[in-house]
Amino acid sequence: MIVNLISDTVTKPTKKMLEAILKAKVGDDVFKEDPTVNKLEEKIAEMFNKSSALFFPSGTMTNQVAIKINTQPGDELICDHFSHIYNYEAGGVSFNSGVSCKLILGDRGRITANQVDKMINKPDFYHSPKTSLVCLENTTNKGGGAIYDFNEIKKIKDLCIQNNLLFHLDGARLWNALVETEQKPKNYGEVFDTISLCFSKGLGCPVGSILVGDKEKINKALRIRKVLGGGMRQSGYLAAAAIYAIDNHIDDLKKDHIKAKEIEAALNKAEFIKKVEPVSTNIIIFSLIDKVDENNFINKLKEKNILIISLGEEKLRIVTHRDYTNSQHDYFLSIISKMSF
Repeated sequence: MIVNLISDTVTKPTKKMLEAILKAKVGDDVFKEDPTVNKLEEKIAEMFNKSSALFFPSGTMTNQVAIKINTQPGDELICDHFSHIYNYEAGGVSFNSGVSCKLILGDRGRITANQVDKMINKPDFYHSPKTSLVCLENTTNKGGGAIYDFNEIKKIKDLCIQNNLLFHLDGARLWNALVETEQKPKNYGEVFDTISLCFSKGLGCPVGSILVGDKEKINKALRIRKVLGGGMRQSGYLAAAAIYAIDNHIDDLKKDHIKAKEIEAALNKAEFIKKVEPVSTNIIIFSLIDKVDENNFINKLKEKNILIISLGEEKLRIVTHRDYTNSQHDYFLSIISKMSF
């Protein structure tokens, strides 16, 4: 038995999801003739009260295209210093869009309207980059699955309107936030100009993300997706998995959150733990006391067939997911309770 807690991207399709894939009606999506992709795009657009959506092979490409269609070369976007678009997308903001990032030191990946307000460059001061976009991430990856207060999001939106800024959400794990807060997708659609969503994390799909926005923006996104090589042919097989996941897997995310809270409690009891970040969803970030070597700790777990990951800066990460079973969970908690250094 391998207990893989490196990420929720390690999940594999269920038998019923595979059946949905096999039964999918497909066409050539590059010509927009794949009926299952079209159905998925219409379904997600309706969920978020947007006019259009576009299916992508990856979350990184989805975010990068969103940034491209919301900015011009030489512009500047505002985001938290933990943001995925800044830390984990290979410098794509500058490479693909010619845009710089103004970073805010937020709370576990979350920024406030007051912080954003201080970072907006004066539009008539031509020596500075033009501030054109604010990007949030919900839930936050490097921030340990933290969830934004929706009231704060609305305050940032008001600020964007006042300053003629566009507003993008990296919602790779927005499904987790929706389940935990019981906010509605349409609430987010009303606030953000564009939203990226991932199917291959907690929802258990093999591949796929999607961008939602108004028709004009999605038409621009279609061209940029082509430029980046993101057009897929019979991608209805992948879209069928996403449709199945939306219809059947969202509520299951609550189980991942419960397991994560139980791991948080177990780690807080362990003598070798220095700190555990507050757990809100399915990500646990923690650090070890000084005398415990990080690599030694990871290797000790690996010897027990338990896999976790280091984020650097003395931070370790565990991510619960739908393929992390109850028996695996009991085994992991047992190992943690017995470990000593």
